[in-house]
Order: sequence, then structure tokens, then C-alpha cells
Amino acid sequence: MTSIINIGMDVHSTNYTMCAYTFAGQQAFGRTVLNPDVNEVVKYLKKLDEQLGGGCEFVCGYEAGCLGYSLYRQLTAKGIHCVILAPTTMPDSPKGKGIKTDKRDALKIAQCLTYGTYSAVQVPTPGDDSVKEYIRMRDDAKTLLKQTKQQINALCLHHGRLYAGGKWTAKHIQWLKSQHFEQVVLAETLQEYLLTWEQLTEKIARFDRRIEELAQSPAYYEKVRKLGCLKGIATHTALSLVVEIGDFNRFPTAQQFSSFLGLVPGERSSAENQNRLSITKAGNSHLRLLLTESANTYSKGMPGIKSRALKSRQNNMPPKVVAYADKASVRLRKKYIRISSCSNGNIAKVAVARELACFVWGIMTGKIS
Repeated sequence: MTSIINIGMDVHSTNYTMCAYTFAGQQAFGRTVLNPDVNEVVKYLKKLDEQLGGGCEFVCGYEAGCLGYSLYRQLTAKGIHCVILAPTTMPDSPKGKGIKTDKRDALKIAQCLTYGTYSAVQVPTPGDDSVKEYIRMRDDAKTLLKQTKQQINALCLHHGRLYAGGKWTAKHIQWLKSQHFEQVVLAETLQEYLLTWEQLTEKIARFDRRIEELAQSPAYYEKVRKLGCLKGIATHTALSLVVEIGDFNRFPTAQQFSSFLGLVPGERSSAENQNRLSITKAGNSHLRLLLTESANTYSKGMPGIKSRALKSRQNNMPPKVVAYADKASVRLRKKYIRISSCSNGNIAKVAVARELACFVWGIMTGKIS
């Protein structure tokens, strides 16, 4: 009879801590520390198999982290069953036990594999993974641009240079370039900040053009077009959803998809006492941020009124998809108005983002009603 041995791996760039565990034995064994090399893992498994008399089936697992999907792909290529565990789905350590070591983490992973107390990370295709990395690089540049703008505004404020009009318009930029300071070094500082701003602006525009090209590929074109029918979801957000989620059908319900994005409220209830918390913020934080930004578009405009850009994205799309997207637009705008009237705008935006995620799931799974 084949024995199933679960191997917990606490992996770092410097070493792999291994721990074996079985449902029958319910005791850790085979603990060791290896060099960060897949061949070392293969040797470890062969040696363990020999010690146990042969015929063992191994299931290796490690937490999603710094190694990404590289170790998974290396082990899979060697014919070894591997799982990447989502950290937010693993049970927390009991309160009062603050000891955390690599050996304990490896044991915890092995036990999760044995008892099934985890959810596996969906491993994207190499193509989807590469597009995801490109989009995130663009978003990192966008964050740097935002920081640079804040630094320029702060510099001007510190030295009494106030601009009365709208910030970062053509007139505002011209005003910034026209500023003169008696101190030469201070003038150089502003010039360097403006140069950084220009370089980042040009770089992001180039990244956006490339993202538009990637969205035109056969693997993504139809999916991106469908998602683009929704208000607030243009090419960048649509392509991010497609490459990071992969198969939307792996979520049986829209609620589970929202939960994956961490957009559902937490709860701490006992007996008859119910205590609702803020959103869990579990799962994919990048997509949660993008959908929250998309939800911001529902804070403006009249229900049912479409922008020129939205009409262009909906052009030549199936009427059923367009009708579903229009239904979402009206419903979410009304929802924002209703919630923001009795609460703050941020709560309303998060609530809209949660329901927008449900409409995204509906379009991508074809469950349109």
C-alpha cells in the first residue's frame, strides 16, 4: 500500500527547512535544513523513501512568498507533487505561543497538508505571470510618480510658493517651471524633482501603450473587452483581473470571489452576540486596490449616463453583456449615493467595490441575469 508523506517546506533564499508528516503517524520526522536547490530536495525525498522502505508518495508544500512560483515549477518538472499554500487560509497559532522558528513553520505547513486546513494558490501560466509582473511594474512606477508629486507640492509649500488653481494641470506645471529661488541649491532641487516627474510620466505612458498591445493578444482580447463594458474598468484593470485570476470558474459563487479579494466584512461573533468588523483584506491586495479605485468612478455622475470612453468600450459588444454592465452601473451608482448619505465616502466605495467584484465574476463566468 502506498504511503502518502506530506513535506512541509519553510523556504528562504538561503535555505529550505524540511519536515515530514503523515496522517497515520501524526508525528514529525525527517527534519533537516537543505541548501536552496531543487536537486537537494530530490535527494532528500529519495533518501526518505529508502528509509521508509520505498513506495512512498510525496506531497510537498510551501507558503506563498519570496520564491513565487519558481520552486513549484522546478519540483513539478521533476515529477514531484507540489502545492503553494495561501498564508491567509492557514490556521493561526494559539494565543500566548509567540515562538516562531523555521522548524515550527515547516511543521505547521506539513500539518496543513495532512489535514487539509489550507487553500492552495492558483498557479498562473508563465504567460499570465509575465504579464502580471509587467503590470505591477507599471503600478510601482505610478506609486513613485504619486510620491514625487507630493514631494514637489511639499517643497513649494515649505517655501511659501502656493498655487491657487488645480494641481498638475498644464498651467500648474508651467507655474512650477517658472519658479525661481535665491538659493541655487533649492532651485536645483526643484528642477531635479520636475525632471523625475517628467521621466516617470513618460515611462508610465510607454508602459500603458505596451499594456494596450498585450491586451490585444488572442489570449486576452475577448475577456478584456467584456470587462471593459463595466464602468470604471478600462484595459489596465481588466487585464490585471484576467491574468491574476486565470479561471474565474474556480470560484463557485460571486461571494467567494469577493472573499478571495478580501472585500467581505470580517466577523467576531459568539452565541447571540454578533460583531461585524471591517473588510478582511485577505487574498489578492493588488486586485482589491484596483477594484476600489474603479469604485471611485461611481461616486460621480448620474445613474445610467455613460461617458464617451465607456460607450467606445461597449461598441460592438454582445447586447446581453452591455445590458448587464449597464445594470451594474445604475445599481452601483445608486448604492454609492445611498450609503454615502448616511456614512463616509470610503465605506461607500468599499461597498461598491465588493459588489463590482460580483458583477466582474458574473461577466467572466457567463452567469448574467
